Amino acid sequence: MSLPAVTPVSPAELEARLRLHRLPELGPARFKKLLEAFGSASKAISAPASAWRSLGLPLACAEARRANDVRDGASHALAWLERPGQHLLMWDQPDYPALLAQISDAPPLLFVAGNPGILEKPQLAMVGSRRASRPGMDTAAAFSRSLAGAGFVITSGLALGIDAAAHQAALDVGGRTVGVLGTGLEKFYPQRNRRLADAMIASGSAVLSEFPLDAGPTASNFPRRNRIISGLSLGVLVVEASVASGSLITARLAAEQGREVYAIPGSIHHPGAKGCHQLIRDGAMLVETIEHILEALRGWQQLPLYGEAPSVTHPLLMLLHAAPHTSEALSVTSGWALPKVLAALTELEMEGRAVCESGRWFARVS
Repeated sequence: MSLPAVTPVSPAELEARLRLHRLPELGPARFKKLLEAFGSASKAISAPASAWRSLGLPLACAEARRANDVRDGASHALAWLERPGQHLLMWDQPDYPALLAQISDAPPLLFVAGNPGILEKPQLAMVGSRRASRPGMDTAAAFSRSLAGAGFVITSGLALGIDAAAHQAALDVGGRTVGVLGTGLEKFYPQRNRRLADAMIASGSAVLSEFPLDAGPTASNFPRRNRIISGLSLGVLVVEASVASGSLITARLAAEQGREVYAIPGSIHHPGAKGCHQLIRDGAMLVETIEHILEALRGWQQLPLYGEAPSVTHPLLMLLHAAPHTSEALSVTSGWALPKVLAALTELEMEGRAVCESGRWFARVS
């Protein structure tokens, strides 16, 4: 991402980006290529088709720019954004989730219903089988309650089974949870979880999608959204999965993105445990209790060993006492990797020593 310094997006530029976003065969890489080549979506939209072809873009892309359905879809999205609790996050703007921005194919636009502020909080993904066993569902709920109670946002795909159990359990303890859809926000799927999604939005959590609002359930879009679930998160916990499960795709993407991968083992006789066992053989951390995850995350923070005196002032607190920072700015200033910064901020928040407001972190004065 080599765009110039951040400037606010004008209404005309926003409309142009929404039009680009609806074009066929235009994924994140091509979207960014256009913005970098022309300097803005507005200029890209008005450039000659020959200029698009010289960038290696398909003719169908260039020809669809001025189609009525593309214009109408962009106008509809602008109207959607006028309503309360409905937001659009853009990859080159400061309110875009900092951890997600680090992945190579970060979505250029994210439609968010609910509270976008929680996307800057430390998240843990929980994924697993849509046809989960009752013990698997109970395990997912127990881990989600504990992790949400420890201050983590629980992120999943709002699918049936393990996903739904994880989202619901986080809500049950007053925690926050993020649902990443494989459809547009106006074509919610699966409908059986619609009420759960509404409860998440109403309680200060969020549901989001990279797809246009009216994008329906297409098979290829569900594996694609998995990179967002892992990209938003410090790590991914796989609760129960077969060897052919989409959850293993999420785990593989997490590993490629430099995230932690955790897996809960099960009976050798249960097909739903085979995917987790495969992950453990491939290097995922075997998890039996929430402490295994919390200890792994604390490891990023370079906390003092048991019995040692803690340092008088936490390095991040020293920066926050000087001035409020976003988590991304703290990463740059401290030289710490962003996952380590987010894990440390969670600990400081739990200790009452730091607080996040409107995407910026402040030191609390005792």
